Amino acid sequence: MEPVNQLSSLFSSLDRNDYKIQIITTFVISILFAYVFLHRWNQRNVKGPKSWPIIGALVELLMNYHRMHDWLTDYFLESKTFKVILPNITINFIAEPANVEYVLKTNFNNYPKGEAFHELMEGFLGDGIFNSDGEMWRQQRKISSYEFASRNLRNFSTTVFRDYALILSGILHQASICGKEIDMQELLMRMTLDSICKVGFGVEIGTLTHELPDNRFAKAFECASTNVMLRFVNPLWRIKRFLNVGSEALLAQSIQVIDEFTYNLIHKRKAELHQVAKSNDNNGNSKVKHDILSIFIELSENPDNNLTDKSLRDIIINFVMAGRDTTTSTFTWFIYMIMVNTNVAEKIYNELITFEDNNQAKEVIGSNPEGSKSFAEKVTQFASLLNYDSLGKLSYLHATITETLRLYPAVPQDPKEVLEDDVLPDGAEVRAGEVVAYVPYAMGRMVYNWGPDATSFNPNRWFNEEGLFQSASPFKFTTFQAGPRTCLGKDSAYLQLKMTLAILCRFFKFHLISNHPVTYKMMTTLTMERLKLTVTTR
Repeated sequence: MEPVNQLSSLFSSLDRNDYKIQIITTFVISILFAYVFLHRWNQRNVKGPKSWPIIGALVELLMNYHRMHDWLTDYFLESKTFKVILPNITINFIAEPANVEYVLKTNFNNYPKGEAFHELMEGFLGDGIFNSDGEMWRQQRKISSYEFASRNLRNFSTTVFRDYALILSGILHQASICGKEIDMQELLMRMTLDSICKVGFGVEIGTLTHELPDNRFAKAFECASTNVMLRFVNPLWRIKRFLNVGSEALLAQSIQVIDEFTYNLIHKRKAELHQVAKSNDNNGNSKVKHDILSIFIELSENPDNNLTDKSLRDIIINFVMAGRDTTTSTFTWFIYMIMVNTNVAEKIYNELITFEDNNQAKEVIGSNPEGSKSFAEKVTQFASLLNYDSLGKLSYLHATITETLRLYPAVPQDPKEVLEDDVLPDGAEVRAGEVVAYVPYAMGRMVYNWGPDATSFNPNRWFNEEGLFQSASPFKFTTFQAGPRTCLGKDSAYLQLKMTLAILCRFFKFHLISNHPVTYKMMTTLTMERLKLTVTTR
């Protein structure tokens, strides 16, 4: 009987232990449920997405990541300011112009790009002007502002933008003859890359041709821009970088290709400039390079400027980001908007016809009479009328571009770090270490900013009662930022946009493919997934 009693006692002891474990487990689970319930209950009046313990609003953000800009817009319809709490950061989103002015101008020094943003983007943008603060930013800003104001650079850019617009028109003309379906965004991206490399670095990379050749640098740049964005929503990105897996592995590979291209370009241009300098010394001639890289290389020879090859590399990448991705975005959304707003396309065409009639070239190209000119000759003659000054007369085209930027800003959101605790003009409190982000995409859709027709595409909103173009406050129309960080390339962007679109809208009609979905990709810029269309000549 003794073994039986011992066994019975053992089972009894186990039962009591299991019972205790069950009680403890039930108690812990109850505490956790109570904590979660109280956490959610306390947020019943919170503006913005509700958060969960530890993970914050990460799940909701990831579920809406593919449509993040519209997700934020939905919340802005409920509140002008709200927080999104994530495991690694708290972001205060703002759309009220008074708040934007306070962040971008009034208390500018309290809202830098910040160390967190710099770390996220460093591998890609380095210490370039879009990813730096303090003295490093001020030095680049000072040099760049002087160069962008140069008449030589403006004239050089005008010629380059015209030349590549003519190449694009030739490709579109061929597509119209063949009835070929094209991805308009891809063509525009090739054109802006070629033109920015010519203006920025003085090189012809030749991606805009009828053959549409692959370009490793272009593909790597797009891949890097896409994958670096994932760092903003993935708190484990450092682990992925350490293990070199997933998006971090793709990012590293892309940056390697980007660096190979840029450093080779720098070394080649330095050698060319030294050869030119030697030739000038021998012949007494002065051959001046007007591209931006050459200008910065010359500045780097002064030790006081502290410009290394790494600095030049970062300048190149930031310049490509500004000149390629942002401009391509605006081109693409513009073409889409005039396809779905045909009345706008016709108004632009009529303005261009009137412009052409009033500014006919004195010299006729070639010996052919007007009626027998080839299509290419007609386009070339029209393009010869376009320069910085004459493009300024195309006010409706300018307004349509601006209206496109209002609804589809090239940079849809822009974050700033909070250095010290602060209170925004609307009373919202922000804490040191958090982020404040203004959202141009949402701001363009807010009734309190633009009136009851805020979501409508209406270029006429930019004209006053006298019919003159009237710009809006840069703290409401934030496409080009405002305050000390106002975009230096604004005039250059409008120059290329108007030069190219004047030619395209004068000679072509665009037709969207039936049932073609139009969505954006999550990148640092508002890039469309694709824009498939057919084209006919006018």
